[in-house]
Amino acid sequence: MTVSYPRLAARTLRFTLGIPRNITVSPDGRTVRFIRTPDGVTRTGQLWEHDVETGTESILVDPVALLGEGGEELSAEERSRRERSRESAAGVVAYDVDDTGRWACFTLSGQLWAVDLGARAVTALPSVGAVIDPHLDPTGARIAYASGGALRVIGVDGQDERALVEPESPTEVWGQAEFIAAEEMERFRGFWWAPDGTSLLVERFDDAPVQIWHIADPEHPEREPVAQRYPSAGTSNAEVTLWHVALDGSRTEIRWDRATYEYLGRVSWTGHGAPLLQVMSRDQKSSQILAVDVATGATTVVRELHDTSWVELSSAPRHAPGGRLVTVEDVDGWRRVVVDGSPVSPDGWQVRGVVEAFEDCVVATASQDPTQIQVVRFSYDGTATPVTEGPAVHGAVLGGPTTVIVRSGLDVVGTTVVVHREDADPSAIRIVAEPAPFEPVVTMIEAGERRLRTAVLFPRDHQPGSARLPVLMDPYGGPHAQRVLSSARAFLEAQWLADQGFVVVVADGRGTPGRGYDWERAVLHEFATVTLDDQVDALQAVAAAYPEDVDPSRVGITGWSYGGYLSALAVLKRPDVFHAAVAGAPVTEWRLYDTCYTERYLGDPRTQPEVYDRNSLIPMAPALERPLMIIHGLADDNVVAAHTLQLSSALLAAGRAHTVLPLSGVTHMTPQEVVAENLKLLQLAFLKEHLSA
Repeated sequence: MTVSYPRLAARTLRFTLGIPRNITVSPDGRTVRFIRTPDGVTRTGQLWEHDVETGTESILVDPVALLGEGGEELSAEERSRRERSRESAAGVVAYDVDDTGRWACFTLSGQLWAVDLGARAVTALPSVGAVIDPHLDPTGARIAYASGGALRVIGVDGQDERALVEPESPTEVWGQAEFIAAEEMERFRGFWWAPDGTSLLVERFDDAPVQIWHIADPEHPEREPVAQRYPSAGTSNAEVTLWHVALDGSRTEIRWDRATYEYLGRVSWTGHGAPLLQVMSRDQKSSQILAVDVATGATTVVRELHDTSWVELSSAPRHAPGGRLVTVEDVDGWRRVVVDGSPVSPDGWQVRGVVEAFEDCVVATASQDPTQIQVVRFSYDGTATPVTEGPAVHGAVLGGPTTVIVRSGLDVVGTTVVVHREDADPSAIRIVAEPAPFEPVVTMIEAGERRLRTAVLFPRDHQPGSARLPVLMDPYGGPHAQRVLSSARAFLEAQWLADQGFVVVVADGRGTPGRGYDWERAVLHEFATVTLDDQVDALQAVAAAYPEDVDPSRVGITGWSYGGYLSALAVLKRPDVFHAAVAGAPVTEWRLYDTCYTERYLGDPRTQPEVYDRNSLIPMAPALERPLMIIHGLADDNVVAAHTLQLSSALLAAGRAHTVLPLSGVTHMTPQEVVAENLKLLQLAFLKEHLSA
C-alpha cells in the first residue's frame, strides 16, 4: 500500500530525520561530531564522529544499546523544554563537548552520560532526578546540569556529585531558562561556565508572580488539569536574576537595573574579556550590554541600544580574541555586524547571525536576496567576502582550520553537509534521510509594489492555460519567521497541496526577516491590517501574472499559529477576497498570548487597549460569512485552546456557522503520524468542498 504524503512527512519529520544536526568541530579541526538518526524514519538520534583526514565516520553513542528494551522516558520538565525548542526527535537530541576535545556529555531518558572521546567509552554517571541540559566545563573536569529546580555538578569521573544551588520555594528554579526566554527570546540555556571551569553564571527565576492557568484533558475527565504559570500580555513575568556561583556553592548576585531592564536576553563568557549580558526593558525599546565583574557582581554599561519600535535580539554580544566587542545591530536600515560600536558589514547585507568571531573578522550568515542565506566573512576593515554563493540556504560550523558548510537549495530536495579543511580535500557527511516522493516545481516572483517574495506552485501535471484553478494561500505571515526561502524541502507540502488541484501561493509579507529595519517594523501595532494586506497583494499579483491559470473567485487560505490567525482574519475581514479558511492553533485574542512576543509588537494592553481590540478576532466574529475550520490541540501550552474556544463562542453568539476540530492530547506541535495524516486529509477535504467550481 502506498503511504500518503502527509503520513510520510510526519513519519520523517518533514524529511529531516537522517540529516546531520547539532554539528561541532574539535578545536584542532580534525574531528566533526554530529547527531544523526540511523535512517530517515527512526526518530532516535545517535552521536556520530567524522574523521576529517580520512573522511570516515563512526558511531559514538547508540541510545538503543544503552537503554536496551526499557526504552526512553522523559520527565515533564524535559518534555516542556522540547516543546519550547520545537524538538520532536528522540534519543540523543543535544550534547556538549569541552574545549579540550576530550569529553562529551548528554542526557538520555533523564540520565546523565559522559563520553571519553579518546577511549570512545560511554558511561552513565550518578545523577539526581531527571537531568536537564548538561554542560561540561571548558577544561573537561566537571559537568553541570539542572534537576529538580537545582543546579548540580559532578566530575567526569563520576565523583563528587552535589548541588551547587537549590530552590528555596516550589516556584524557584536554578539553571534553566524561564518560559519567556525559551519561547520568545531563543535563549534555551540557564547557566554558563567560566572559561577556567572554576565557577558559573547561573540564572535563577521565580514564577511566583506569574498567574496560574490550567490545561485540562477533556478526553480524560478523571485527570486533574495541569496547573501552568503563563505570563499573558499585560501580566507579571517571572522574576529573573543572575548569580555568580563558585564550585563551593558560594554565590554573588549580578546587579543591574532590573526595574528598568526586566528581561535577561543574552549571556556570553568567551574568555577574551569579562562576561557580557544583554538586558532589555519590558517594552523592548531600550537595551543595555553589560560587562560583569564576577568578584563583586557589579556591572558596567559597555553599549546602549534604543529604538522607537523595539530593539531586536540577535546573536549574543561577545568578546572576540583581542577583546573586541562584537554585536549585531540595526544601523541605517541594515542589520549589521558591529565591532566596538562601529559597523563593519557593508550596505547590501542583512546579517542573520554570527557564526564565529576572530581577531580580524567575523564569520556570519547574511542575505542580499532575502530568499537566500550565505556564509560571509566580514573583515574589520569593512570588506565582505562570501564563503558560499547561489540560490540556497547555507549555514556553517567552524573549528580550527576546518569549516563545515550545510546547504539546502532549490536545485534538489535535500541537504548536503560538506567538510572543508585547508590541508585536505573536502569530504561529505552521509545523509540517510528518506528521499522525497517528488520534487517541488517552485516559481519565485516579486509580487506587487512592495516586491513581496512569493513562491507559486501549480500541480506538476498542469498545462499552462488549460484550466483556471482555485488558489490556496499558505502563509505564516508573521514576524520572526520566513517561509519563502531557496530550499526545495520547504515546499514539499505546498507541492502536495498543489497536486490536489490548487495553485498554492506562499508569500512573505512585512514583518518577516531578511529585508531590513523598515520592513520588519511595519507591523508595529498593525497585525490585522499590514500582514493581511500583503497576502491580498501577493494574491492579486499572482492572479495578474497567470490570468489563464488562476481563478480569483475561489481562494482559500490555511496556516498554523500566526498563520492560523492570519487565515481566520482573512475570511473575517476580507470575505470579498477569501472564500474559505482553515486556521490551525490560531491566536484569536492577543491578550491571551505571552508578554514578550505580544508586547513587542502591540504594546501593553493596559495602556493601549485599542491596539489589542483592533487586532483581535473576537470582535470580528459577527462578520463571518465564509466557511471556516478551526483546529486546536487541547494540550497546547503556548497558544492555549482558549483562543479557539473564545472565538467559537463569539461566532456561536453571532449565529455564524463554523467548524471546530479539537485535538485531544496534542500540543502546539502535531508530530503524531496518524494525527498529522488525518489532519491534512480533513483540511484538504474541507477546502475542496468549499472551493469547488
